[in-house]
Amino acid sequence: MGAAPLLDSFGRVHDSLRISVTDRCNLRCTYCMPEEVVFLDRSELLTFEEIAHFVRVAVSLGITKVRLTGGEPLLRRELPRLVALLAAVPGLQDLGLTTNGILLADQAQALRDAGLRRINVSLDTLDAVRFRQIARRDGLERVLAGIAAVRRAGFEPIKINAVSIRGLTDHEVVPLARYARENGLEMRFIEYMPIGADHWERDKVYFAHEILAQLEQHVCPLVPAPGQDPRAPAQEYVYTDGGGRVGLIASISRPFCLSCNRIRLTAEGKLRHCLFALNEVDVKQYLRGPHDDAGLAQIIRRNVLDKWEGHEINTARFIKPQRTMHAIGG
Repeated sequence: MGAAPLLDSFGRVHDSLRISVTDRCNLRCTYCMPEEVVFLDRSELLTFEEIAHFVRVAVSLGITKVRLTGGEPLLRRELPRLVALLAAVPGLQDLGLTTNGILLADQAQALRDAGLRRINVSLDTLDAVRFRQIARRDGLERVLAGIAAVRRAGFEPIKINAVSIRGLTDHEVVPLARYARENGLEMRFIEYMPIGADHWERDKVYFAHEILAQLEQHVCPLVPAPGQDPRAPAQEYVYTDGGGRVGLIASISRPFCLSCNRIRLTAEGKLRHCLFALNEVDVKQYLRGPHDDAGLAQIIRRNVLDKWEGHEINTARFIKPQRTMHAIGG
């Protein structure tokens, strides 16, 4: 018999792990991180072998999906070597990566050859001036070149993640949706969340139902996609003309906490049961030095068991985490 599933006190089964490989980033997106930031010393980061060891133990407990994140994961040197290590872990069924795409053109084929099959690229606008306003750096053409490179390399699916902020990127919805349809990409629109560097203002949230209405009016009617995973963060829709798929991640207007199946490992080895968690546990001691797989498994189970019911963003009880997105992992 296999190990008991990773259950929390609310009966949620956890099978998805997000791993940040670095807190460094080559952009400074306003909703993610401050302009000036002190990054972790490289010696503090988990090594690839330590990450792979953690994944092997996590898979033995029921984790089947891993997504690599950052910061910007492609800034981590020799990342394809980590991909190869993880792709070889027995029982791991799904290995993905989320990137801002700046370095993707040069690494797409190597990542594919190492065993990566699924990729998400963050792109909030197709306008170069607006791109710099949001990211505080130039780079739109490099991102578009990266997306073209992963298409040539044969990745499937390729998802484009866009954060929707009222008054800033709400008018980017239709151009991005059309770009995705024309290039065989799946568009995912994400409601603006209180996890970045800037002071969060709820009235800047551009809600999922508004995005859906905009798409149906200006692009094409949509219907709910069949066979959706009820635990997935995105509500999936397909265009009625067969022209592709759209996902809406409504963290604010339709929180999906009660079906959450994810845990997170930060670049320096802190385990978090929620993006908005206020507490985390250090697992590096179980990976650096004498291995204690039984102890590590117990810590993972305890972290999941301690998971709260939800982040309570829509209540007066919500407390914004001190860590910003780049330091947690997207």
